[in-house]
Amino acid sequence: MPMTRAEKLTLVASNSFDVLVIGGGATGLGIALDAATRGYRTALVDAGDFAQATSSRATKLVHGGVRYLASGQIHLVYEALHERKVMLENAPHLVQALPFLTPAYSWKDLPYYGIGLKLYDLLSGGSSMGPTRILGAAAARQRIPGIATNGLKGGVLYHDGQFDDARLALALARTAEDHGAIVLNYVRCLRLHKTNGMVTGAELADVETGRTFPVAASVVINATGIFVDSIRQQDKADIPPLLSVSRGTHIVVDPDVLGSDNAIMVPKTADGRVIFAIPWLGKVVIGTTDVPVTDVEMEPGHQESEVTYLLEHINPYLARPLTRTDIRSVFSGLRPLVTGKEATTSKLSREHHIDASASGLITVAGGKWTTYRRMAEDTLDFAIGKKMLPAKPCVTRKTRLHGAALAQGPRTHLSRYGTDVGRIATLIVANPGLAQPLDAALPFVQAEVVFAVHEEMARTVEDVLSRRTRALMLDAQAAVRSAAAVASIMAQELGLDAAWEERQVQSFGELARHFYQLPSDAAAPASDRVPVRAH
Repeated sequence: MPMTRAEKLTLVASNSFDVLVIGGGATGLGIALDAATRGYRTALVDAGDFAQATSSRATKLVHGGVRYLASGQIHLVYEALHERKVMLENAPHLVQALPFLTPAYSWKDLPYYGIGLKLYDLLSGGSSMGPTRILGAAAARQRIPGIATNGLKGGVLYHDGQFDDARLALALARTAEDHGAIVLNYVRCLRLHKTNGMVTGAELADVETGRTFPVAASVVINATGIFVDSIRQQDKADIPPLLSVSRGTHIVVDPDVLGSDNAIMVPKTADGRVIFAIPWLGKVVIGTTDVPVTDVEMEPGHQESEVTYLLEHINPYLARPLTRTDIRSVFSGLRPLVTGKEATTSKLSREHHIDASASGLITVAGGKWTTYRRMAEDTLDFAIGKKMLPAKPCVTRKTRLHGAALAQGPRTHLSRYGTDVGRIATLIVANPGLAQPLDAALPFVQAEVVFAVHEEMARTVEDVLSRRTRALMLDAQAAVRSAAAVASIMAQELGLDAAWEERQVQSFGELARHFYQLPSDAAAPASDRVPVRAH
């Protein structure tokens, strides 16, 4: 059995560490795993849940970045394509190859897209996930029955990776713990501790109880994603911001819009972005937008214009154009982009940045999910190069993640549990009532809630419905209907009372209504129904 939360809090409060990581998203969890597997005494804390911000709101792609190829960032694409293969090898239960079709509606587009995507495949070398081919119109329709056929000349088939972002974050957390790290959600860094002007630890607070305690560490790493500047300002109040932040919004619709397990990539939009329509967990995710923002928030929300933008740019490629009534959920996240000279956030690099302040606080920022492992390796090597840690080699290139197993047969949401799926089955055998679905519109069952509490550190209804099961992103209304049952199960497993249940159901309902659901009476503007294809 894993350690209880109380046991972990006691250990963190009573021990010193080689590495203290602040931030439990992709970057921080990758660093914790790298540090633990090198043999450093490691602790990680996050003020919220693991991957609660950006790292659970990706487009669900493990990829090199087609648009970075177009802008000439060959080295970034090359690195990401090779890290893509590492992710597939280390987490085959969470990462898989996915075929993409880039439709062509003029004859000149076929060789143009074909050459670019063939180069994309060639850069991957031995890490290729499948060959790139030019298809005729009939073959394109066979691949994606829901594609718009009027004027279709064919398409370019290429392959990239797909994953479940929040569950990969959980796998990283659990793998880090398997290797001796202590990993805690809902523990906030209140302030940094300094000795003779150098950072030597932090004052932490258990968000649930308010209890505060110090922790000593040889190295403190700020890996808080969109919040890195707030930790940097704890170190030095007048330091200028490092990041520019942009919002990416996605919509989720039913699978019949594509009618297959192939994705669509729209290679060119009016503002230079790439739009994807991707089969994912029995739905289709369409995204993303890129809107510069100034406020850094856990729930950045979305604007109606972003929904309109996505509909306008995907509808010309669909046989049945979508309207707002087709949308099951909307989710948005903020991207931490290292500030550059370009004018728009869509042109800022996703390369990562690592630095150490005069007091020794290490900050890592930028990057993307596909390169999380390389970011972690670079960060620990940076600390070693600064003589802040004794030299030890990185081994994560060959470190399989918790639950790693090849999915047998068709992929389902249960495949993402990997080797842990048997433990869920054991729960159901012991209590057959746990086989009951959370909602008729969702594939998730009550046993997954019990498992999330005892094995995956879930502390709230949102943790379960947003990041352990992904229900909130797949169908916001169904997730709201599930909230009372989830709260009841969690209260029983955690020993909490009816008042806690009521608060949890209320707060989850407000979260869903304000950020993940469209208004039920929202009329679709005329622009949603007029296809405008960008070439």
